[in-house]
Amino acid sequence: MIDIHCHIVSPEAAALVAASGIAPDEPMGRFSNEATRAVQKAQTETVRPMLTSVERRIADMDKMGVDIQAISPAPPQYFYWTPPELGRDAARLINDNIAATVARHPDRLVGLGTVPMQAPEFAVAELERAVKTLGLRGVELCTNVAGADLSEQKFRPVFAKAEELGVLVFLHPNGFPDGRRFSEHYFSNVIGNPLDSTVAVSHLIFGGVLDAYPKLKVCVAHGGGFLPAYAGRMDHAHGARSDCRLCIKKKPSWYLKKMYFDTIVFEESQLEYLVKTYGSDRILMGTDYPFDMGMYEPIEFVSGAKLTASDKQAILGGNAARLLKLKSKRPVQAKG
Repeated sequence: MIDIHCHIVSPEAAALVAASGIAPDEPMGRFSNEATRAVQKAQTETVRPMLTSVERRIADMDKMGVDIQAISPAPPQYFYWTPPELGRDAARLINDNIAATVARHPDRLVGLGTVPMQAPEFAVAELERAVKTLGLRGVELCTNVAGADLSEQKFRPVFAKAEELGVLVFLHPNGFPDGRRFSEHYFSNVIGNPLDSTVAVSHLIFGGVLDAYPKLKVCVAHGGGFLPAYAGRMDHAHGARSDCRLCIKKKPSWYLKKMYFDTIVFEESQLEYLVKTYGSDRILMGTDYPFDMGMYEPIEFVSGAKLTASDKQAILGGNAARLLKLKSKRPVQAKG
């Protein structure tokens, strides 16, 4: 049982950035009201040991029945809003921390690193170091870079390097950059997160990134956002309008079917839809550990869906093992 979506923080990186005196500039902070900020403050204290203690992490994995976690940075530690050199240094600390954590339990943990996307030349170098020197299995990217879209030409070298290295790119949002209408009811996360994933994936498709790097392996958090459930509109636009065919060779849904999605969709019917539409070989089990928007009975969730035994086996661990290049120690079995 492999969890593709779970987070960790580096206290050292947090201290480094805090010492700079630069105030965080993130949508999740800008577009939240007092009620949300109060809940977030309380949650921060609750999840701190889960994000920093490997012993607590392993114990929680055992409770959930998770054999392996692919740990990746918590969204507040993308640090794309920092100056390039500070972002580079913070990313190095985060990746070093992930590698050290994995080294303590190499049979239970693998790492997905981070890179300073605000400085693509630094990002390329750090991605190579993270994979070749630290042994990380991929990279987590935010769905935008301080408001810039991932399809912008300046980010192409990062995707080229990920394709060259053959590693997974895990896309994860951190609020919506223009979230002025999302301040109440935690909409910055509830709506903003899947919406930003929707926008990011649309730019990667329509912007030609997936044509330029056809072997790129991309997994999108939270079931891929809203787009997988409404891809027909993209295809219609592609056929109806020439301005929707400027950069791509095939229908948008063709590219979408080459991507991967996690299982954090909360309803078994939605998981069944993803499998029916995109294939069980494109779905990976995730929890979003340790945050309150996560799903902490992931095996039961997948097992309860109306899927074949082979579908469930692939989702619960087979797909992740293949993408992360893991050697399976025992067959994955669904419950029930």
